[in-house]
Amino acid sequence: MFKRALRWSQGGNGEQRADDTLYVVGEKVLLRDKRADDIAVDYGWRRDPELSRLDATRPMQMSFSDYRRYAREELEHDSRWSRRFAIDTHDGRHIGNCMYYDVDERRGGAELGIMIGDREYWSQGYGTDVVYTLLDFIFTSTKLNKVYLHTLSWNSRARRCFAKAGFVEVRDVRRNSMDFVRMEVLRADWESGRLHRADCEDSGIAVEMAGRPLTTAPSVRSGTGEVEPVA
Repeated sequence: MFKRALRWSQGGNGEQRADDTLYVVGEKVLLRDKRADDIAVDYGWRRDPELSRLDATRPMQMSFSDYRRYAREELEHDSRWSRRFAIDTHDGRHIGNCMYYDVDERRGGAELGIMIGDREYWSQGYGTDVVYTLLDFIFTSTKLNKVYLHTLSWNSRARRCFAKAGFVEVRDVRRNSMDFVRMEVLRADWESGRLHRADCEDSGIAVEMAGRPLTTAPSVRSGTGEVEPVA
């Protein structure tokens, strides 16, 4: 669950000092702006056959030098149509990436993507916390009214996981000879569910958002939007 958003960096003496990095803190994860020292790890994940299969893509064939140049250029140019975050544990380990993209300001929608690349953190609830944290950030810091995603239709565990985070299946989609399910969550449903959960969680009451139980689910993993999983 989203707790707070702030800008700070940890100094050598433990003090916090202002910088230009955005950190969004969840229960298990910290979402932060991407930086250059993520590039080598990201490249390894993009070349991983299993992660590529779950993302409905092929392993990257680009050389590391070309990818590093491309990634650096991407870091230098902000876009109003997307925002990318690294996923860190609270002790600073980089375990994946997430983003929202294809922002449509007129219709108020955007697509969500998530990947937990570090296998040590699969099936421990990290992906679910990322989804909660990113959705809460989107709906409390932007004017977007809808977030959607596409997950492979055969991945029933991914579909259950996103349903637990408030996403509702709306239709089947055919892309590149593969079958996906489009899932959506609306601002009104998210806010209602988030506020209800906040009222009840201290007493241990099981609550629901848009008809889906808000319990911790297995981690989800995916790349740039074809949301996948679960280990």
